[in-house]
Amino acid sequence: MNLKIRDILDAGALDNERLVINVLQDDDVGYFLVLDTTSVSEGTVSAKPKHTYWFPDKQVKIGDLVVLYTKKGTQSATQNKDGSTSHFFYWGFDNALWTKPDDAVLLLESRAWAVKRMK
Repeated sequence: MNLKIRDILDAGALDNERLVINVLQDDDVGYFLVLDTTSVSEGTVSAKPKHTYWFPDKQVKIGDLVVLYTKKGTQSATQNKDGSTSHFFYWGFDNALWTKPDDAVLLLESRAWAVKRMK
């Protein structure tokens, strides 16, 4: 996987709560989803995620950071001193997501998918 979870920072504090993801290889962040879920045991998560965030299509480069804030905001990016870019995304919630010890985040990669609309 070309992205890796770095940390959840300021968990429980809506104004600053965010997920930080490292970009390990050039990619399109639109292939990735984040799920807010619960840890069942070490290395295992619930099959019933509470919330899902699918990143919009956007090219990211090795060394960049992808930062997903829980709060509302407008997608943006900033150039870092080392030449990398921090890409900021916003989930749009009014409350913090990661407030309990067993809360967890799951990063998924989905390069292929299909949809069938009901008639």
